[in-house]
Amino acid sequence: MGCPPIQKFLDRGLAPSLSVDVETNVPADMFNQMRSVLALQRTTAAREGKRPVAASEVLAYATIEGARANGLDAKVGSLTPGKQADVIMLRTDRLNVTPLNDPATAVVAGMDTSNVDTVIIAGHVMKQGGKLLHVDWPAVRKMAAESRDFVIEKSGFKLPKI
Repeated sequence: MGCPPIQKFLDRGLAPSLSVDVETNVPADMFNQMRSVLALQRTTAAREGKRPVAASEVLAYATIEGARANGLDAKVGSLTPGKQADVIMLRTDRLNVTPLNDPATAVVAGMDTSNVDTVIIAGHVMKQGGKLLHVDWPAVRKMAAESRDFVIEKSGFKLPKI
């Protein structure tokens, strides 16, 4: 936790990558991560008299740089012949990106999870029309509640009645 050292990476000629590992403290989606990094780095850059990053650079931190940091850039992270066909199709007809000017800026600064229309992983459609496929939501909710109840019971904490 703490302030991500984005500018320190950039000062050393390194490209940062983005991830989420403290879902209890921050939203766990990449749109929030990208927006936060963009704002943080631009604030730091202004204070230190350095170049602010472009939205397209932040988008790369969340895609190809994330793949590179995990040693997967030969397989995923960009739409390149020979790589796994992972595709996220984003809605550009929503109010949060209207009017659409620069696509990278729209993704990083304007979009959120509601813009994700379709997700294809390794050629398999996992989300379509904004709805996750192949997920038994009642079973997921039941398992999540059972897991929560188990942890709460073991901790001795008492949940308030709703």
